[in-house]
Amino acid sequence: MIHPLSVVDPQAKIAENVEIGPFCTIHKDVEIGEGTVIYSNVTIMDGARIGKNCKIFPGAVISAIPQDLKFKGEITTAVIGNNTTIRECVTVNRGTASKGTTIVGDNCLLMAYCHIAHDCKLGNNIIIGNASQIAGEVIVDDYAILSGGSLVHQFTHIGAHVIIQGGSRFSKDVPPYITAGREPLSYAGINAVGLRRRNFTNDQLNTIQDIYRTIYLSGLNNSDAIKKVETEVPESEEKRTILDFIINSKRGIIRGLI
Repeated sequence: MIHPLSVVDPQAKIAENVEIGPFCTIHKDVEIGEGTVIYSNVTIMDGARIGKNCKIFPGAVISAIPQDLKFKGEITTAVIGNNTTIRECVTVNRGTASKGTTIVGDNCLLMAYCHIAHDCKLGNNIIIGNASQIAGEVIVDDYAILSGGSLVHQFTHIGAHVIIQGGSRFSKDVPPYITAGREPLSYAGINAVGLRRRNFTNDQLNTIQDIYRTIYLSGLNNSDAIKKVETEVPESEEKRTILDFIINSKRGIIRGLI
């Protein structure tokens, strides 16, 4: 299952049914799970931990050293979950001493030419659009979609079930369940289409909508809006997810539409 024109270090741990096409390079400290297909001209470097049933397309480079001047050669990893597809020329750098690892979860799609920098943590079922650039130590929660050409500042947190307009650039956190667009990136409503596809009920959507009306459309500052939501909106998983995200945001959240 390994093409004779590829170079695979004998110490790499590769499951028996992995397929490796021609002109690939697999370094020593690499683990690749069963059922994964690696097409031609892929480079997988030390520290890569790739799960089962992944597909990695030509030109991708997984687990290259970080593009961080603070990196001093420490042993770190880049972890790719199960059933994740990595398209042409994607780069996923391994971690630094800061976090020790870069993580891409299960069932993700990283489209062509996107970059995932050191110490990022991507959850499950995430789509990163073509040519999007994710800087170091960014967190992206489950089911988020970043459309093509997105530019994400380091340390930014993107919430679950978010969809972000193509070509966006931003350095503030994006709260869960919303659609974000325009320039500068702003709240543009809840991601109702995506949430319905994931079987959120009308009651759940109405709760999310009510919370964001208070956060973004009431004219209150964040502290007062949070207090109003705490006291007036019945307790639910969605309420806690939104409020915990906003309260714990280190960079502050994106603004509402003007």
